[in-house]
Amino acid sequence: MSDQSRALDFLGAYCPVPLSHSEQIVIGHGSGGRLTHNLIEEVFAAQFKNPFLEQRDDGAVLPEVDSEFEIVLSTDSHVISPIFFPGGDIGRLAICGTVNDISVMGAKPLYLSAGFILEEGLQVEVLKHVVSSMVEAAEEAGVQVVAGDTKVVEKGKGDGIFINTTGIGIRHKSLQIGGCRVQVGDQVILSGTIGEHGVAVLLARGELGLTADLRSDVAPLNQLIAVALEAGRQEKGNAIHAMRDPTRGGIATALIEIARQSNVGIQIDETAIPIREAVLSVCEMLGFDPLYMANEGKCLFFVDPSKAGDILKAIRSHPYGVEAAIIGEVIPQPARKVLLRTSMGSTRLLEMLSGEMLPRIC
Repeated sequence: MSDQSRALDFLGAYCPVPLSHSEQIVIGHGSGGRLTHNLIEEVFAAQFKNPFLEQRDDGAVLPEVDSEFEIVLSTDSHVISPIFFPGGDIGRLAICGTVNDISVMGAKPLYLSAGFILEEGLQVEVLKHVVSSMVEAAEEAGVQVVAGDTKVVEKGKGDGIFINTTGIGIRHKSLQIGGCRVQVGDQVILSGTIGEHGVAVLLARGELGLTADLRSDVAPLNQLIAVALEAGRQEKGNAIHAMRDPTRGGIATALIEIARQSNVGIQIDETAIPIREAVLSVCEMLGFDPLYMANEGKCLFFVDPSKAGDILKAIRSHPYGVEAAIIGEVIPQPARKVLLRTSMGSTRLLEMLSGEMLPRIC
């Protein structure tokens, strides 16, 4: 079977294009794209109505602890397949994902809980390896896992292991950072190359017969973000107005979310986006757009143009940010839209993903 035939067979089996799907859950509801957003709005947000959920960020800012600090809370579930992949595993992913969701709110992550759903028949050595990875990632991030839970389901009723992590951090009240605070003129900084996680996990599944020298970028970003926040200090507040880690749905989805939250337009330059040749090659072969590929160790920063140079320099000084670049800016119109200046000189409107590009990617 040719590479193209394998790709078509894979896409036909795993990437349905959803039409309506208002009555049943389909795999595309986990994509982070349009179906995910519709599900959140029509089911969860419609019934769990409260001011904290209405923030629509990666974490919720809770009532203040004292006159200086407030609590940030976030939770995430991890169902990735396979559980081991180049550059990481489900354990490292679980810690880093929640640490990053807390960090992009401008908070310092402190404590995590971990809930495990284990399938009967899972090898104990596999579980030990996953937990060991969690310990290493937590030590790197400087956080502690302080509570947990374990449930076991019958063989055939799970897929080895699923993990839920919840994180708590604290944020100084002067750091009013969020998706609704982006301003016209802000520069958009991307902390590094895109798409490695999505492509590495895809190739690790072994269903396409393709190989590439790629590793997932999964990493805790709290220390990189702390360096950026320090560089963005101003007399009042911070020059960083919003941050977002572009996981499911890639940087395109994250940018669209921010544009909608702040009711602004965003224009990015395709030639400015750092991307590895191996990622481009795999995406071109399979017909994927790297702008929508998942990342687990990258951050988008929306910053005051007067401090953009200082913040970019600070990000590049960190090992996880050496390939950071300014990739665009915030514009007044078209509001709630994201425009891409292509390498050919044309302009393309980026849309929210309709279906699931790669199921079980995080």
